[in-house]
Amino acid sequence: MTAHEQPAGEDGARGNCCPLYHEAVELVGRRWTGAILHVLMDGPLRFTEIAQAIPELSDRLLSERMKELERRGMVKRTVIDGPPLRVRYELSRMGRELEPALAELQTWGRRWLGDRAATQT
Repeated sequence: MTAHEQPAGEDGARGNCCPLYHEAVELVGRRWTGAILHVLMDGPLRFTEIAQAIPELSDRLLSERMKELERRGMVKRTVIDGPPLRVRYELSRMGRELEPALAELQTWGRRWLGDRAATQT
């Protein structure tokens, strides 16, 4: 069986990629989104704290990703009156429910993409 073939279901038809699965993978798999979700798993953070936790990520792209995650309902944005005015981000219930999947992905990455990956076939 090739990577593109799927076993036939009870009705004999081949399975197709579920559109919701595809949408979920595309959303979480966007560049830097996984890293942002990972750092927010530890609790609410301000924009600058997220930026410090992921130094390779530009402020422009971080801002874009945060807006997208908020729009999709995965992140809650809270404005804290000042002075100075501050904004805090935290995962919504929807975002938090990704924790087991992200933890498994991290375990897989350590196993297969780390230094030992070259010796494991």
